[in-house]
Amino acid sequence: MPHADLVFAGGPVFTANTVRSRARSVAVKDGRIVAVGGDEIGDLVGPSTEIVDLHGRMLIPGFQDAHVHPVWGGLDMLRCDLAELATAPEYLDAIGRYVAEHPADEWILGGGWQMSAFPGGTPTAEALDAVTGDRPAFFPNRDGHGAWVNSAALRLAGIDRHTPDPADGRIERDADGHPSGTLHEGAMALVNRLLPEEPLERLTEALLVGQRYLHSFGITAWQDAIVGSYGDAGDPGPAYLAAAADGRLSARVVGAIWWDRTAGLEQIPSILERRDRYRGGRFAATSVKVMQDGVAENFTASMLEPYCDGHGHLTDNSGISFVAPETLNEAVPILDAEGFQVHFHAIGDRAVRECLDAVEQAIARNGRRDNRHHIAHIQVVHPEDVARFRELGVAANMQSLWATYEPQMVDLTLPFLGEPRSAWQYPFGDLLRSGAVLAAGSDWSVSTPDPMAAIHTAVNRKAAPGHEEGEYDAFLPEQAIDLATSLTAYTAGSAWVNHLDDTTGTIEVGKLADLALLDRDPFAGPADQIGATRVLQTFVEGERVYAAPDA
Repeated sequence: MPHADLVFAGGPVFTANTVRSRARSVAVKDGRIVAVGGDEIGDLVGPSTEIVDLHGRMLIPGFQDAHVHPVWGGLDMLRCDLAELATAPEYLDAIGRYVAEHPADEWILGGGWQMSAFPGGTPTAEALDAVTGDRPAFFPNRDGHGAWVNSAALRLAGIDRHTPDPADGRIERDADGHPSGTLHEGAMALVNRLLPEEPLERLTEALLVGQRYLHSFGITAWQDAIVGSYGDAGDPGPAYLAAAADGRLSARVVGAIWWDRTAGLEQIPSILERRDRYRGGRFAATSVKVMQDGVAENFTASMLEPYCDGHGHLTDNSGISFVAPETLNEAVPILDAEGFQVHFHAIGDRAVRECLDAVEQAIARNGRRDNRHHIAHIQVVHPEDVARFRELGVAANMQSLWATYEPQMVDLTLPFLGEPRSAWQYPFGDLLRSGAVLAAGSDWSVSTPDPMAAIHTAVNRKAAPGHEEGEYDAFLPEQAIDLATSLTAYTAGSAWVNHLDDTTGTIEVGKLADLALLDRDPFAGPADQIGATRVLQTFVEGERVYAAPDA
C-alpha cells in the first residue's frame, strides 16, 4: 500500500460503527481512510506523511448536524447579535451601541434574545424605542418563532389595535388591545415582508461565517433546515450554490426546501424545480421542510389537549397545526413518491402525531421507500406514539440541548403543559428503547451548535458547563441516553438521515476522512464534564478546515 498522506496515532478512536469498536490509529490517503487499527500501521508512514499524535485525545467521525440554519446564524453574527447576552438591560445596551455604530442603516436588524429575559416572554416596543429612535427595528428571538419590533416598525406595517391576528400567529397586545411590540409566528410576516432584501454577496458571506463557526465545533456536514424565503434572512439556496461553485463550501450540505404553509399542493412543481436547480458540489436540496406547529412557550405548539392557564386549569387553546392534517396527508405521500425526504418540525404531541400519520399514509400508498423521513424537536410525544417512530421508519431528530431545566422551561413551559404532559418531554430514552433511529442537531442559531454541549445534556439531562442558567436537578433523568449512543446519533445517525452514510459518519476503511479531534477522551472522565470537551482540529476529506490556536 502507498504511504499515507495523514496518520493519526497514539490515542483512542471512536469509530461509531455498528459494534462501536475502538482503535488507536487511522491512516488517510487521497481523502479516504485506508487503514484503521492499533499501533501497527507504521508501514504506511513515509517521508511526506503528516503524523498527528493524539496524545491520548479522542478522534471521532466529523459531527453532522441534522437540523441547523448556518446562513441565518452567520447573518446574525454580522448583524446586532444578542445570542451571547442574557438580560433585557444587556440587550438594550447592545442594541443602543449598534444603532450608534450604524447610522446609515435603514432598518435596525439583529436577533437572539431569549424569552425568559422578559415578563411573560414578551418584550415591548416602548423599551426598544428608547434605543432605536425613529428607525424601524426587527429582532427575532432565539428560537425564531417570535420577534421584538419597535413602534416605527409597527407603523410602517400598519399594525394597530384593529389589525386581526393572522391564522398562523398572534400579535401581542396590551390591556387596551394595542400592539405591544412582540409578534408571534405568522404575525412576524406582517413586518418582515418590508425588510430590505439581502444581496447574494451578503448571504454568501454569512454562509462562510457560519461554516467557519460550525467547523470549529467539529461539524463537517449538516442539513439546512429551511432553504427558502422565511423570516428576515432570505433564501440560503443561492448562497450555497455560489459557495459550491467556487469551492468555498467545504461542508457537505443537504438542503430542506421550505414548504410554504400558506399554500397547498400547487407548490409541489416549484419544489421539484428547486431540487433540480439547487444542486452542485457538496450541496443538494433533496429534503422538504414542513413546520407543523410553533413552540410551547408562546402556546402555538400543537397539543392533543388544551394548554393550562398556569394554575392547573385547562384553557380553550390547544395550539396551531400550521398545515391542515388533510393537506399533510395528501402532500407527504406525493413528496415521498417523488423521492423527497420530509423533514418535519413538531414540538407538540398533536403535531408529532399528525406527522407520523402522514408518513403512515405515504407507506400505505407508496410502500416503504428509503427516503428517511425525520421529525425534529420532538419536545412532547404522547407515549402511544413513541413506538411508531420505529414502526414507520421515522428518525427522531433530537435537539438534546433543550432537554434540561432552565428558566424558559420552568417559567414558560411547565406551568402551561401541566401533568402528565410535562413528563412526556424529550423522551430520548424511550425512543432508544423502542428501537427508533436517533439523529441529532442543534437548530443553531436558536441555540449553540456545540455538539458536546448537547451530548452532555442528553447523557446528564442537565446543562453543560458554561451553559447553566441556575441550579437545577436533572430533568426527567429516566430519559437520559448513554454517551456512546449520543455520539453515534450525532455522527452515524445524522449521516444516515442525510443519506451520507455510505461515505461518512463512521471511521472505517473506504470512508471519506471527515474527522474531528477532541481535546480529551470524554469516556475517560466524569459524566458531568462531557460538555467541557472542545474540538482541536476538524478535517474534511483529510484536509484541515479548522485548528484551535492550541491544537
